[in-house]
Amino acid sequence: MTDQTEGAINAMKKFALAAVAAALTLTASLSAEIRGKYLETRNAEIYASHCFANSEAGIKGDLAVMAWSIESGEAAGVDLQGLSVVAVVKASSTIGNPFLSPLPTKTMLIFDEKATPEQRVALEAFARRSAGELISEVVKTEIAPISLDAHGNLHAKQATLVAGDLVKVSTRAIEASDSLCHMDNIYYQPMVELEHAMAAHALQQSVKYDSVGVNMNEYRRSSVYLGAFAAHDKAVSDD
Repeated sequence: MTDQTEGAINAMKKFALAAVAAALTLTASLSAEIRGKYLETRNAEIYASHCFANSEAGIKGDLAVMAWSIESGEAAGVDLQGLSVVAVVKASSTIGNPFLSPLPTKTMLIFDEKATPEQRVALEAFARRSAGELISEVVKTEIAPISLDAHGNLHAKQATLVAGDLVKVSTRAIEASDSLCHMDNIYYQPMVELEHAMAAHALQQSVKYDSVGVNMNEYRRSSVYLGAFAAHDKAVSDD
């Protein structure tokens, strides 16, 4: 075997090893991915004309609900498949208003009753990393049965979120009759990063958050985003 041939074989071996290493890295990355369904709503229109949205700024939009239903994945090495977590956020001002910060906020976290203490810690880490500064101070935690049901088709935008007797949201697609002045468009973007997001209409949304004196019960508001999320363990662990 010539030196040239041996060098070519060694180069091929190195390339093959690098390809295997890359494949293993990709597999590990995919296995650490957290995926699931998401719903958020707030006490303000997200789909409205600029004039109407501006009329609510500083008055509405300071209360938000974010719900994650995890279909697969883990955080900080803890399996979260089949679990949910809901954040109820009371902000200082309208969330998404570019002219005034909503911070600081006070958050109530609602953990799935199926979660173990270890899983609740991981769920909190996941929610905090997903929502960023919107979940700054957690002033109350609750444990409750949580259901985020898209009724088999997320794209139909007919979803129901129930978190014990603390949160209930039911949605449908936005219709022409929901228009407030026939110049409606997306005004506020989702509060978290999503793989896919769709605006929807809340038929009803109720929130009980006694720690900050909130007892909201609203009907007929285009205030919802439904979507799918994908995150990686390294982005949500506490390490």
